[in-house]
Amino acid sequence: MTDTFNWVPAVSNLSGSATLRVRKAQFGDGYAQRLQDGINNRASSYNLTFIDDEATITAILTFLDAHAGATSFYWTPLLRAQALFTCEKYSEPTKDGNAHTITATFDQTFAP
Repeated sequence: MTDTFNWVPAVSNLSGSATLRVRKAQFGDGYAQRLQDGINNRASSYNLTFIDDEATITAILTFLDAHAGATSFYWTPLLRAQALFTCEKYSEPTKDGNAHTITATFDQTFAP
C-alpha cells in the first residue's frame, strides 16, 4: 500500500512548475504540428518548505528517508488532486529558536 504524505508546507515559500511533454513537427513555412506525448504528458514539480517543531520535522525526515527517493507516495498539492510523488532531494534541517526548517523537492511520478 502506498503511503500518504500529510504534512502541510509553509505557503509563503511554496512554488511549483508543470512540464507538458509535446511532440512537435516543424515545417519550413513556419507551420508546426503539436501532439501531447503520452497519456501522462503533464508532470509537476514542487519546491516546498516545512517549518515546525523538532518532532514534526524529524517525522518528515523519517518519512522521506524511508522512501529513499525511489518509492512514491501520495501528496495533495494546492488546488490539485492527490497524485503520486517522489522526493530525491531535501535540505538538512536548520534551527531558529524552537522552529526547525527543511526544504524538499517533490516530483510527480506515475508509478508506485
